[in-house]
Amino acid sequence: MTVLAIALAVLVGLALGMLGGGGSILTVPLLVYVAGLDAKAAIATSLLVVGVTSAVGAVSHARAGRVQWRTGLVFGAAGIVGAYAGGRLAHYIPGQVLLLAFAAMMIATSVAMLRGRREVDAAKVHDQLPVARVLLDGVVVGLVTGLIGAGGGFLVVPALALLGGLSMPVAVGTSLVVIAIKSLGGLAGYLATVSIDWGLALAVTAAAVAGALLGGRLAGRIAPDHLRQAFGWFVLVMGTVIVGQELPREWLGAAAAVLVVAVLGVGGIALTRRRRSSAAAGHQPSE
Repeated sequence: MTVLAIALAVLVGLALGMLGGGGSILTVPLLVYVAGLDAKAAIATSLLVVGVTSAVGAVSHARAGRVQWRTGLVFGAAGIVGAYAGGRLAHYIPGQVLLLAFAAMMIATSVAMLRGRREVDAAKVHDQLPVARVLLDGVVVGLVTGLIGAGGGFLVVPALALLGGLSMPVAVGTSLVVIAIKSLGGLAGYLATVSIDWGLALAVTAAAVAGALLGGRLAGRIAPDHLRQAFGWFVLVMGTVIVGQELPREWLGAAAAVLVVAVLGVGGIALTRRRRSSAAAGHQPSE
């Protein structure tokens, strides 16, 4: 099972490299249900995997000039405080509750990926960094990261684009710096109360990094929208499976109803956007 976990970690990194985020959301389920770790050890280990993999991914973005260091460091400094607090707070929360929170994060991530990223309104882009707002958002996102081990890239990228006034490519590159900083802060919080199997952790991290590097090379060969939607549905299924595993049976009916409503909502939004895109294309004058 350890060998299988390491092999699957390559796929996690592959998804992270191709999507620029999101792959790390699979690390905790992989460590819990394949490697056999308990919830808190899995979250602590995932923070190491996410932190190192994001740092490696940030290097290529930095070389290409797609990292805004001032914004990233301000957001990251706030995030590491929140992440450390989340890591310490997790000691007082049952592992089952943390797994259910993680499943909720997976489902929210899948919905965000299926909806797609909104383009930033040029009128909202500004030159001055709203430091107070960035610090507040950084602490909140960091707290979530520290508690459940998710990098939160789908939260960081829009925040950087709207609050920091960054273009989407720069927001993605800068988010990797932020994720690396706050993931390591969350890990520090967990290490005060949780022991890690360092051999397994380093092996999974190395496999994820290798996958991320390969994914970065493959990213341009697959249509980003198709890849994002396929991965979004996969994450939705995985999150649903975790809910089914961890939620008390008497609550499963209500959870299923909520999930159906969420899926129908996402489908309706996607259909509406397609119709609007088709209508806009139909009204474009031909040359």
